[in-house]
Amino acid sequence: MNIRFLTSSVFFFLLISISGGSLAQQSSTLEILSADLLEGAKGFERLLGSVQMKHQNSLIYCDSAHFYRDENRAQLFGKVRIQDVEDPITTTSSYAEYDGNTKVAKLRNKVVFTNQETSLFTDYLDYNRETNVATYYNDGKVVDSTNVLTSERGIYEVNYEKITFRDEVVLVNPDYTMKTDYLIYLTIPKTAETQGLTNIISKEGYKLDAQKGSFYDTQQKQFRFFDGIVETEESRVKAQELFYDEAKAYYEGKEDVRVLNKERQVEVYGDVGQYWEQRKYSLVHGRALVRKYFEADTLFMTADTLISQDSEADTAKYLLAFRSIKLTKTDLAGIADSLVYNYSDSSIRLFYDPVMWNKKSQISADSMVFYIANEELDRVYLKDKAFAIMSDTLLNFNQMKGRRMTGFFKEGQIENLEIDGNGESLYYALEADTLTQGINRILSANIRLTFQDGAIRKANFGVRPDGKFTPVQKIDEKISRLEGFNWRIEEKPDREVIDSWRKPEEIDPEAKNLFNEPDVHLEMPTDDQIQENLKKSGFMPTKRTLVTEPKKGN
Repeated sequence: MNIRFLTSSVFFFLLISISGGSLAQQSSTLEILSADLLEGAKGFERLLGSVQMKHQNSLIYCDSAHFYRDENRAQLFGKVRIQDVEDPITTTSSYAEYDGNTKVAKLRNKVVFTNQETSLFTDYLDYNRETNVATYYNDGKVVDSTNVLTSERGIYEVNYEKITFRDEVVLVNPDYTMKTDYLIYLTIPKTAETQGLTNIISKEGYKLDAQKGSFYDTQQKQFRFFDGIVETEESRVKAQELFYDEAKAYYEGKEDVRVLNKERQVEVYGDVGQYWEQRKYSLVHGRALVRKYFEADTLFMTADTLISQDSEADTAKYLLAFRSIKLTKTDLAGIADSLVYNYSDSSIRLFYDPVMWNKKSQISADSMVFYIANEELDRVYLKDKAFAIMSDTLLNFNQMKGRRMTGFFKEGQIENLEIDGNGESLYYALEADTLTQGINRILSANIRLTFQDGAIRKANFGVRPDGKFTPVQKIDEKISRLEGFNWRIEEKPDREVIDSWRKPEEIDPEAKNLFNEPDVHLEMPTDDQIQENLKKSGFMPTKRTLVTEPKKGN
């Protein structure tokens, strides 16, 4: 083998390797492609007119530049444009500094960072080409095909199509305006995720608020709020986790759900709830509670499951309640297995062993319906096994039973009671409301009784009533009770029972809302602006020579 040839080959291979390494090293340095004029200056080269430079996959354009060759960096002036050859990213500004070693571009004044359909506008942007991350510090605006987002600070992670906005964040699209202080926006699926307080107002005036953040799909128009409230002119929906689909006008809530119908002044609570806005139909279950607001009073009702329908037709406006029914009002209380509340006539129907208490009276039947007028109990109908018990001034139990009953009330007290079919009555005869004389027990197909303070004042009977009077001396337990008598006062629910079932926290009307805060940004005037204002006011301070501090010892 020719030793000279071998030596030459090794030398050529080493030369190629060294040259390759040198070229690779040069590829990480800033290169000057062209300029109208090149001037030398102390420590840097000055490029003037139509400057073009290159760094790896980026082309750099500007009006003029200072190139610090030894430091591998440049200052760029006037119509700065940095364009990536491989990625669709272009950045423009009035001034920039570019470091070839760190691959960081610091762009200032009228900065526009563009990535396909997404553009970022600011006056202060640092762009790291190594990590493909752009950061702005003093107000920025991001615009894409759907949304406009602004904030004081932000980070754009291009590789992940992710932008994190911080401080005074505002998202605007054709349908909604959102305000928060922390938002993560993904530019490809166009989703926005917030943390902390979030407030939204729709173009229709709907208010959507969240205390603990939200998730918003801007294209699908779907929202998910945490500790959230959605409020319209007709309704208000709140839950710890609240989902809203705008296209379907559908709400779904979990944990501490509450749905308010403003027109009916009925608010429904539960563990889980669904609400279809167009149908005005809601389903709530899990320790459900209803509050019906009257002008001077409130009706409370508990149930396992609640269904509310409030359609356009009056006959189709109702509330259904199933299992564990308990209701209470200032002068009214009741229990049942199930219930129907018709909004159109303010009637409440109770089924399966219902019992109702009104001041000194208790009524029960297989089923019953009662009506509320002027916020008070107006009348009640009892069907099958109807039984009424009234306590008089001496705490005696006056009793009536029959197939059907109709009771009429005045100022919350029973005034008249009509029994139709198999009527029986047992009432105490009193002397001056202070002394019991005995018991009147009457059987009649039809009975009509008139009361005052729970005591019978007048009795009308049908054809051939069968009556018996027992003096007080001969009254015993059997004589003083009609068959089926059951005084169930211990089952009467009150507010304590209701609150043990569910005690809702009231909504704070003064809760912080970012839309209530004025959009005011105070900027300090520049020195030139201060001098201009002084000149306009007619006062200009006399220029003085700067006096330096005296040297020690003088």
